[in-house]
Amino acid sequence: MKWPGPALVLALSVAPVAAQQSGDIRIEPLDEPIGELRIEPFEPVDTERRSVEAAEAPGAVLRGLDKVSGEVTEMQMRVGERRRLGRIEVTLGACRYPSDNPAGEAFAWVEVRSDGRAKADFAGWMIASSPALSALDHARYDVWVMRCSMT
Repeated sequence: MKWPGPALVLALSVAPVAAQQSGDIRIEPLDEPIGELRIEPFEPVDTERRSVEAAEAPGAVLRGLDKVSGEVTEMQMRVGERRRLGRIEVTLGACRYPSDNPAGEAFAWVEVRSDGRAKADFAGWMIASSPALSALDHARYDVWVMRCSMT
């Protein structure tokens, strides 16, 4: 059996309404197509990589959240400095920003260790505009970079 196409499908979907009004069901295929499928050509995406000059900042502003108490702590840190936030220790390794736009973005290397653990809970780059892209996965604490600081 040959599939009659979308015209019959439309007629079948309309038939129950017509049957309720007239009392009988009559299905007739349509001679003309309902619409035409148009496929638009795909626009190519510019995948050329653009390099951005990055500058080093002497410090960064990090924000920490204790999820249990709800306490938010803002930490002004210098590169190489360690700070305690409750039961974790946060170390700032570096902070970089685009040299042509210092306020535009911040990338910070952050290391976070819980009390009594030799292995870091998190060690990597955090991005200010996309904190979830590379985030600390800790049951009690959240830490993210806000911006690089020049002081």
